[in-house]
Amino acid sequence: MSTGLIALLDDIAAIAKLAAASLDDAAAQAAKASSKAVSKAAGIVIDDAAVTPRYVVGFAAQRELSIVGQIAWGSLKNKLLILMPCALVLNFLWPSIINPLLMVGGAFLCFEGWHKVAGMMGLTGAESPVAEEAVSDSAEQNLNSKDREELRVRSAVRTDFILSAEIMAITLATVAAYPQWLQGAVLGAVGLGMTFLVYGAVAIIVKLDDFGAFLARQKNGPTRMFGRYIVKGMPFFLEGLSFVGMIAMLWVGGGILVHGLHAMGMHSPEVWINEFGSSAGTIAGSVGEWLAKVTIAALIGLAVGALVDLLLTKLFNPAFRVLKRMGRGAFS
Repeated sequence: MSTGLIALLDDIAAIAKLAAASLDDAAAQAAKASSKAVSKAAGIVIDDAAVTPRYVVGFAAQRELSIVGQIAWGSLKNKLLILMPCALVLNFLWPSIINPLLMVGGAFLCFEGWHKVAGMMGLTGAESPVAEEAVSDSAEQNLNSKDREELRVRSAVRTDFILSAEIMAITLATVAAYPQWLQGAVLGAVGLGMTFLVYGAVAIIVKLDDFGAFLARQKNGPTRMFGRYIVKGMPFFLEGLSFVGMIAMLWVGGGILVHGLHAMGMHSPEVWINEFGSSAGTIAGSVGEWLAKVTIAALIGLAVGALVDLLLTKLFNPAFRVLKRMGRGAFS
């Protein structure tokens, strides 16, 4: 074998080792970025898992998993075919816009959280762009079962688009400084992982009722009683999940805004929250520190959400209605 061929093989082996090391590093970076994105998107994930089961209400039990599967497929297409390419192109052409966009997303989360709080308090405000009711009865009353199913799935996928956009924006902000190919890998991994996580949980939640009913029909007394507890407890479980999602939206949204201000040079809010958390930590330990920071972030989120709601109700929505009427008048 010639020395030239040996040298060539050595070069190929070196390149292969370098590629393997790069892939290992990419996997580590992807895992790290994905974990950060998942933690920041906790409120969206929990809220999505709490809201989606409502879209299968009123259908036969044997159609429930099929409906959840169709919604999951639509969610995956939202993330991988629309949102991911748009995010990559935007970050390539205009990377400085990522932090402001993420802050807009944080404000949206705050608004969603406030919207839920306002609903609990019986207050009215701007309509949430994320519809929690699947489809109105009046829209479905003249449809057959197949058409109703298609309508529900379309409605759920539209709702999912907003939540998926938030997840992808949070993920992109986490990996914005990485190479373009690694950004794509992480966005794809998070998109797949989040979809399977959310809709896998939804599938389990949806079938818990049936599982409880199955246990309740058994002859064994404790098993039958446990099944009844599951069936009776599901509404409370979903309400509790929705409440946790509401709190998570407020603290994640508030935290995104505070961190975004820090990235823009306004360090005081984040410094103050960290100092307050450290003071609480000296009294109650690491759990107390975490709770203090979460509480402050949630209160900031609540205030921002109320402000956004006020602006939408008193300024933007009336202005939009006026412009809409003017446009109709101009073309009539």
